[in-house]
Amino acid sequence: MESAEIRRRWLSFFEERGHTVVPSASLIADDPTLLLVPAGMVPFKPYFLGEVKPPFPRAASVQKCVRTPDIEEVGKTTRHGTFFQMCGNFSFGDYFKEGAIELAWELLTGSVEHGGYGLDPEKLWITVYEEDDEAERIWREVVGVPAERIQRLGKEHNYWSMGVPGPCGPCSEINYDRGPEFGEEGGPAVNDERYVEIWNLVFMQYERGPGSGKTDFPILGELPSKNIDTGLGMERLAMILQGVRNMYETDTLRVVMDKATELTGVRYGAAEGSDVSLRVVADHLRTSVMLIGDGVTPGNEGRGYVLRRIMRRAIRNMRLLGATGPVVGELVDTVIGTMGEQYPELITDRKRIETVALAEEAAFLKTLKAGTNILDTAVSETRSAGKAVLPGDKAFLLHDTWGFPIDLTLEMAAEQGLSVDEEGFRRLMKEQRERAKADARAKKTGHADVSSYREVADRAGATVFTGYTDTEGESTVVGLLVDGVPAPAAQEGDEVEVVLDRTPFYAEGGGQQADTGRIRLGTGAVVEVRDVQQPVPGVSVHKGVVQVGEVTLGAGAHAVIDVIRRRSIARAHSATHLTHQALRDALGPTAAQAGSENAPGRFRFDFGSPTAVPGTVLTDVEQKINEVLARELDVSAEVMSMEDAKRQGAIAEFGEKYGDRVRVVTIGDFSKELCGGTHVHNTAQLGLVKLLGESSIGSGVRRVEALVGVDAYQFLAREHTVVSQLTQLVKGRPEELPEKISGMLAKLKDAEKEIERFRAEKVLQAAAGLAAGAKDVRGVALAAGRVPDGTGADDLRKLVLDVRGRIQGGRPAVVALFTVVKDRPLAVIATNEAARERGIKAGELVRTAAKTLGGGGGGKDDVAQGGGQNPAAVDEAVAAVERLVAEKA
Repeated sequence: MESAEIRRRWLSFFEERGHTVVPSASLIADDPTLLLVPAGMVPFKPYFLGEVKPPFPRAASVQKCVRTPDIEEVGKTTRHGTFFQMCGNFSFGDYFKEGAIELAWELLTGSVEHGGYGLDPEKLWITVYEEDDEAERIWREVVGVPAERIQRLGKEHNYWSMGVPGPCGPCSEINYDRGPEFGEEGGPAVNDERYVEIWNLVFMQYERGPGSGKTDFPILGELPSKNIDTGLGMERLAMILQGVRNMYETDTLRVVMDKATELTGVRYGAAEGSDVSLRVVADHLRTSVMLIGDGVTPGNEGRGYVLRRIMRRAIRNMRLLGATGPVVGELVDTVIGTMGEQYPELITDRKRIETVALAEEAAFLKTLKAGTNILDTAVSETRSAGKAVLPGDKAFLLHDTWGFPIDLTLEMAAEQGLSVDEEGFRRLMKEQRERAKADARAKKTGHADVSSYREVADRAGATVFTGYTDTEGESTVVGLLVDGVPAPAAQEGDEVEVVLDRTPFYAEGGGQQADTGRIRLGTGAVVEVRDVQQPVPGVSVHKGVVQVGEVTLGAGAHAVIDVIRRRSIARAHSATHLTHQALRDALGPTAAQAGSENAPGRFRFDFGSPTAVPGTVLTDVEQKINEVLARELDVSAEVMSMEDAKRQGAIAEFGEKYGDRVRVVTIGDFSKELCGGTHVHNTAQLGLVKLLGESSIGSGVRRVEALVGVDAYQFLAREHTVVSQLTQLVKGRPEELPEKISGMLAKLKDAEKEIERFRAEKVLQAAAGLAAGAKDVRGVALAAGRVPDGTGADDLRKLVLDVRGRIQGGRPAVVALFTVVKDRPLAVIATNEAARERGIKAGELVRTAAKTLGGGGGGKDDVAQGGGQNPAAVDEAVAAVERLVAEKA
């Protein structure tokens, strides 16, 4: 039975039994504590935690999941993988243990003809929590599993919690006996390789308190509403139903390994080393395709780093297998071919996925050979020094210059018997981030404890947003926090967070900045609102300062937004939609949105593109946008089902989580997108859009920045003023400016070259006099002194060598000349062979001079160069060189 059929049967079985089928959520987790979705229950977490009321009593899904903690073990074993599909069925206060157990048994053992998986009941073993008498009784008395095939295990194996205070409960696992060829008998308590777990049933019936580890926490009591969360590993079931030994031999992975074999000529099963590489390639390329499909792009941080790491690991393993040219394109095509039936969006987005993957391969191949050579050299140097730890600065160089993820360096070093100074590497990375001030702006919600906001949501419900139609309105204060702590009242000067039952304030989201404004209470108190966020779904938190009076919980309020700011942001947001569509029209569907920010009078838009957008294309895009403004197209918004939105061709942003009902913003016949933001009513209200340019912000991702409305006009007005000034200076028309300025620059460059030539000739003319004026220092001819300031390093070097060549007679000679360039002293020193025979070396002399100048330097024995910070010390440096020559002579 193929994986696609396993998936189809799962969803069909539970849908027929009253479950709402929930499509797989994006791998990009809608949870600030997670980079990627690691488990099937993650999309349902808000329901289990009580943050949001579940819209259905029963649900079923097949969720895409990625886990990377054991990435180094992928390929080395047949049990580790990064991408997997978790089949789950869920009950929210509906059926409990008996219902979950009966459904699981029916689906697993039901005949294939009647929609089941047809497993032999005699090969199924059950584990239950050691204190869960109820579950054991249901398996034995209701289902009929013999007592000898039911085993009780402890809390570490058969008890579930999220690792934090909240819901928890015992679980029961269904295991399949693969037979004596996989080891000794005795059930899953003895051998989990033979008795492989395929389905875990979690019975959420208790609330746990704080504690560490999987077992060290108290049980506080029973939950008022008991829930079910189950998970069946599709790959494991496929392994059993397809009669293969491990997940790599199942249909969706074996075909990728076969393609890798075709590309390299290395057969699976020929050798353990090559088998490891083939498994790595199959697993990592499938994971890469699924991540790119959900909008992740390779980068050096967060999800992007995860993708880059696994892609580059796969590419390197293809090299180890003997591949010499690009291979990712064919492997990606194979993955899409085998996974596309389950996830049709992979086929739809094939071009975009291939573009991102090929760009990452090309970028890595450019640096792989050079980086590998650098690593090999560093390994040799480390071994020669008798050490077993590769220095952190070498690992940093590989990462920063050659694009080697630290994990790849760790792996390659380990292959050669070395470890890596990770602490040193991390320190250098931290210093680099601090210098660049990367990620300096803290996230506004801070991922702090949000229980206070949940309490408000439970007590008062979700905040009603009225801002699509109103800019002010009456409301009630239903939540109040002072300095992050719930309070009944707040005084003048307090930093507060106010929750209203209804609000015209837009909370930051979807790339749109939050509204600002004021909240006036009936008592005369005024809160200046500076930011609005939604730390939990549906609850808008107004952050600001009490300017006047006292704010109290339950007080009536009048909320007013800054209308000028709102309109300016709305213009920017509508312009973003127009830019998105115009770029897709120009570049194709690969120009998919990868992020945006809509601020007053300006916006930035990130999109997928493997290369820079030509200036002519950007000009055409800008013209098209402004032509749409002139058409005065109406902008409308409509709430509809996700299916209807797809049928109408609405564009959804990658990585964004949408519900069953979505808001679709339509701009005439030009643009249609899923969007929750605020917009203008007609494109004519934008006035003008000016694209300032585009740039790269990561592999395969470009950024356009632009101005809208009055801000765009002011920019063009300033540009016009500059152009007018230039036309007066060059005495020409505006269209002649490029040619005239280019001509002036060319003449200036020629003049600079001529000046440089005259200066060099003048410097070299001094060579004869310097050689003739060399003083005798204990038998050594020393020509030392200061030449005219401004002499360049190359000219100074030529002069030093010329003077050295002019000192005749075969006597030892040292030439040490100094200059000052831009307030920085520079020294070049040369020695002839006779001087070097006396032990007088240019490198040693220049280090002495540079130290005197407050700097450093070095070079070879015959010629060396250095510099410093103190131009006033040049005479002292000359004297220091003379003293050292006298000592050495």
